[in-house]
Parts: sequence; structure tokens; C-alpha cells
Amino acid sequence: MNIERLLQEALGSGQAPRQDRGQGGSALPGGLAGGAAAGGLVALLLGSKKARKLGGKALTYGGMAAVGGLAYKAWRDWQQNRPSGTEADPLHLPPPPADSGFDMAQERDSAGQDFRLAVLRAMILAAKSDGHIDPEEHGRIRDRIEALGLGAEEKAALFDSFAAPADPAEAARPARTDAQRAELYLASALAVDPDTPDERRYLDDLARHLALPEGLRGHLDLEAEAARRQVGA
Repeated sequence: MNIERLLQEALGSGQAPRQDRGQGGSALPGGLAGGAAAGGLVALLLGSKKARKLGGKALTYGGMAAVGGLAYKAWRDWQQNRPSGTEADPLHLPPPPADSGFDMAQERDSAGQDFRLAVLRAMILAAKSDGHIDPEEHGRIRDRIEALGLGAEEKAALFDSFAAPADPAEAARPARTDAQRAELYLASALAVDPDTPDERRYLDDLARHLALPEGLRGHLDLEAEAARRQVGA
């Protein structure tokens, strides 16, 4: 399976604007710093609510690199009892150390698969948690997937994720470590409108299934909100 291609099509591809590029002007790792929000399947799923759109932009601009960086920052703040969500550029935090467990490209889930697939699936399940996807929208998503020219494995992975019910237990199941639990929660928090009761309930259930360490969830929520503020400014 071509994981990089799958993630590019799901999160949006292309180069980010200047303010959304990494230090020294280089693009974020993996080609996932796409600025074309409309081109990503996750962005298509994220609907019309403003807060959800901002979360979708954060995912598109920062991609998996941003999720890992935000989750690691929240984790370190939680460990050291420091405030979270106060940095000026949350979508371009320094990459987590290679041995931290937060380098998703090097991590495997509980089934031995690329952990980035689990994070992508968690985003999609969370985005569906308010039940706003009607048959017409499902049809548009299916048509977009068919038009991407993906291989059979990549296409099947997307169809499976978009067809699955929004089940927080299923989203949590692949987590193997505390770092992975933090990343799955952070990615999900960016894919919902936290002020909507159904989606807040989904995040509550997800946090329970992930068994996040006490206090860590608050730090993760603050980092997700900081990412929304940055793209909404």
C-alpha cells in the first residue's frame, strides 16, 4: 500500500502557503503540508460548521506532522505541569524526538500496521460523529475516491473508513502506547466541532475508551484549540 499517496489524497496535497511552511522555508515532511483544503477527502467530509472547517484546515495545513507535534507538546506540558496551547505557531512545532513514540511514520499500531492509517481513520470516524453525512454526501465522497486513481488497497482503505459507523471504541482500538492514545485523541479533536453536543459526547467516549492518563486530555484539547485559532486568524 502506498501510504504517502493515500494520506496526500485524504488530507489534501500541494504546497502550503509561505506562512504554513517549516523552518527555513521547506515544506513539512511527507508532502502533507497541502494548502488546498478543498482537495482533501477529510476536508470534504468536514461539512459546513465553522469550527469543524477550522479543524479541517489545521489537518490540511499541518497534516500528520502537526498532529504528532501537537500531541507531543501536550504530553510534555502535562508531564511538566506547564500550560498548553500558548505557542504562537502551533501547526509548526518542532518534530518530536525520534525515540519519543510520537514519530508516527515510524510507529505501528496494535495490529502491526502503519499507525498513520489508524490516525486517518480516527479523523474520519470523529468527523462523522454528528450523523450529518446524508446519502448525497456519501455519493460525492465515493465519486471523489473513484476519481483519484488510487490502487485497490488504498481505495479499499478509504471506502472502509468512510463506510464505518462513528464508533469511538473502534477508533481507540489500534492504540498500543500512551503516545498513540494521545495522537488518536488529538486528531479526533481537530475533526469535530467541540461545541456540538453529539461531537462532545463522542470525544468523551473516545477519551474513556483510550483511558487517557488523568489530566492529559485537557492539554490535548488546548493544543487542538490553538491550532484552530491559528488557521482562523
